[in-house]
Amino acid sequence: MDGVPTASLLLRALTGDRPDRPPVWFMRQAGRSLPEYRDLRVGTRMLDACLTPDLAAEITLQPVRRHGVDAGIFFSDIVVPLRLAGIDVEIEPGRGPVFANPVRTASDVARITAVDPGEVAAAAEPIRAAVRAVVSELGDTPLIGFAGAPFTLAAYLVEGGPSKEHLRARAMMHADPAAWHALAGWLAQVSAAFLQAQTDAGASAVQLFDSWAGSLSVADYRAFVAPHSQAALAAVTVPRIHFGVGTAHLLPDMRLGTTADAVGVDWRTPLDEAAAALGPDVTVQGNIDPALLRAPWEVLAAHVDDVLRRGRAARAHILNLGHGVPPDTDPTVLTRIVEHVHATAS
Repeated sequence: MDGVPTASLLLRALTGDRPDRPPVWFMRQAGRSLPEYRDLRVGTRMLDACLTPDLAAEITLQPVRRHGVDAGIFFSDIVVPLRLAGIDVEIEPGRGPVFANPVRTASDVARITAVDPGEVAAAAEPIRAAVRAVVSELGDTPLIGFAGAPFTLAAYLVEGGPSKEHLRARAMMHADPAAWHALAGWLAQVSAAFLQAQTDAGASAVQLFDSWAGSLSVADYRAFVAPHSQAALAAVTVPRIHFGVGTAHLLPDMRLGTTADAVGVDWRTPLDEAAAALGPDVTVQGNIDPALLRAPWEVLAAHVDDVLRRGRAARAHILNLGHGVPPDTDPTVLTRIVEHVHATAS
């Protein structure tokens, strides 16, 4: 693709070419913790902001300007492709995505999967416009597109909103496997269409977020989830990152065969242990503990250095948090981490 910054540290790390220092970016860097983001969002609902191209583009660019990170992450939400598919969903402040009509029976699954996933691509012009605007501003800095993984999207749909244990979603897998696979397969196509809209417009890497996969057993993950996540990621040809929370027991499977070029690791698993579980032919991403962003700098810096040291066990390392930036984070701390990493030779 013309204009893709192929020499960037991020893309080198994703293809196994270890740079002199690891690239650094932060999950949820676009938004929440930045005062300029909060100012920009006044009076605009989350999903409306995601679907307003100039707004989404500006929010994506804000942390790149402020922190000097090595990649932008497209500002959106994992339920945006569901909204594009015509599903009635809103993001309630302090709670998260809430669906007017949960998907809990075979007839519910039939209703929702009757929507052609191609409608997501057709309705995604605001996404493509925003990505094009961001890429034109970023220059040599790559943009990462993203989407929610089928299981996490299904968990929201089946529960009707956020859940701690995802009991209904996990129950559907066994109570009605045919309905589950129909739903998860449809969601894989929806996520794929959303990723493709971003890469077609210039995103040079993607990340698939499976926020709730950690609630699954290895057996259930392999049987009911991994094939659908693999299908979503396999739809794009740019480098691919796969991330989950609480997934230490799933790390070898999160490679999705050879589909994922990098696997994100949360703060619970040291990166050298993760690298040993994943094998020598995959990049690791992570895994600063977000809680330590509030620690004294000396404590945080020592933690960052430890993460950097452990990341050397993998073929390459992308420094990131072990989850997203907490909304009450002091942005100057993130900038200081970037400056610290940029001054550190791998």
